[in-house]
Amino acid sequence: MPDAVTILLVEDEPLDVMALQRGLKKHQVSSPIVVAEDGQQALDRLRGINGQPKLPEPYIILLDINMPVMTGLEFLHELRSDEHLARSVVFVLTSSDHVSDIATAYEKNVAGYILKHNLGDACVNIANLLKSYTQIVEIYAGT
Repeated sequence: MPDAVTILLVEDEPLDVMALQRGLKKHQVSSPIVVAEDGQQALDRLRGINGQPKLPEPYIILLDINMPVMTGLEFLHELRSDEHLARSVVFVLTSSDHVSDIATAYEKNVAGYILKHNLGDACVNIANLLKSYTQIVEIYAGT
């Protein structure tokens, strides 16, 4: 995975953050990982406001659905409504297998919906997905 692609992990559960960070590192994903604890903090990072440094482009967002302050689905709505952020690549990474959550996420043009029932075992698949995605797909780095 090219070092130039930053991963924005939007996740409020510290154990999931640690497991994903360790798993990606173990499977040679060397991209920087920036963590936001909820959707609002993630938007602030993407916009570079409210004391948050702006996230460098290009980036890929790994998004949990169930979070406080601003849920993942609320975040997706705001993201897609912002002309500067609307093209962001988002993979949902969540424990929610509700059909309505899956449908809503895809209606908001996510690149994929990944269940994290066993995050430790899933890290190899997530690492391979991210590596393949960034090697094959040209990620738009807007202005």
